[in-house]
Amino acid sequence: MGRLKAIIFDVDGTLADTEKNGHLVACNEAFAQMGFDIHWSWEEFKDLLKIPGNARRMRLALSAHTSLSESEIDRIVPELFELKKELYLKRVGELPLYPGVARIIREAIDRGIRLAIVSVTHDDQILALLKAQIPEALDAFNPIFGRQSGTKNAALYARCAAMLGCDTSEILVIEDSEKGFKAAHEAGLACAVVYNEYTRGQDFTGAELVVRSLECLDLDLLERLCLG
Repeated sequence: MGRLKAIIFDVDGTLADTEKNGHLVACNEAFAQMGFDIHWSWEEFKDLLKIPGNARRMRLALSAHTSLSESEIDRIVPELFELKKELYLKRVGELPLYPGVARIIREAIDRGIRLAIVSVTHDDQILALLKAQIPEALDAFNPIFGRQSGTKNAALYARCAAMLGCDTSEILVIEDSEKGFKAAHEAGLACAVVYNEYTRGQDFTGAELVVRSLECLDLDLLERLCLG
């Protein structure tokens, strides 16, 4: 039995390209359905990813591009966001996992390695993506800490590690962004960063591994490279 006992995955941009082909499309569709002349390009949306949460991004857009009062925006944003979530959930079947992700997950399940998720996306969106793209692994992820679990930070990663019941030296985090990596790193967890189009070039100093894809990696190699 190897040293690796658990893997904690991020979701958006780590499991799949959910931002460009999922959240962005759903946001634009929600704006259109509610009659707002707002349509984000991918370049605009990439810049907005620095702001956590689509509800906050939508609020900023309404403030900047409409004449609505703050009280009207307060009333509209929850409805707009719920519509966006509904539209996103209808799209998860069109959001394939990144190359290598499903194989790593299945290999972990076969080897009895525990799986968990720490993410800023809402729990129902996480579950919908797993159910659509890798349903056989749905019950293997425990715990799943999404938006409802609080701010994604070192404390949340430490809480997840404690629930996994493993020593921190036996856990590997797979992240795609500087913010997520730093949260895991501050919790004392090894982190493999799999960057993407919009996180490329961020500061991953101190990460055990920084790669473009999991496609050419397996669990034994990840263990050797990241847990030494």
